[in-house]
Amino acid sequence: MAASTKLATSVKALCHLAETYPHPQSSQAISRVLGVNASKLRQLLSLLSRGGIVVSTMGKAGGFLLNKDPRALHLQEIYCAVEDRKAFFLDTGSRDDNNERSAAFNHYFLDLYDGIQLDIEDRMRTISIASVMSRLGLVSAYSNSKQQAF
Repeated sequence: MAASTKLATSVKALCHLAETYPHPQSSQAISRVLGVNASKLRQLLSLLSRGGIVVSTMGKAGGFLLNKDPRALHLQEIYCAVEDRKAFFLDTGSRDDNNERSAAFNHYFLDLYDGIQLDIEDRMRTISIASVMSRLGLVSAYSNSKQQAF
């Protein structure tokens, strides 16, 4: 099982947007800084936009802008915006329902994975973009910019 590349890439992009706030960033600019494929990044930014996490601005100076305070934006919200399935997934479409033993194992693992998924999601609710940035020594311009506006 691989860790979520979508989540990791999204978090990197959101940290960059927090650092560069309030200046919109193009997907090309973000992809160069992060070293990721611009097309895949645009797909993720589109999902984050649908989730209200980022906004897109048009025009020559347009791009993507963080739409939520990094202190209130948690990994769980990002995960739900970009992932289409759970971290722990059991493909039950290929199971042998006629085999009682196999069905019992599948039922056991479905229950186990559901519990683990809840544990993961609970943990992700405790980790904000601001805390990720702090741990990595990055500085958010979002909070400073918003405080100066008042």
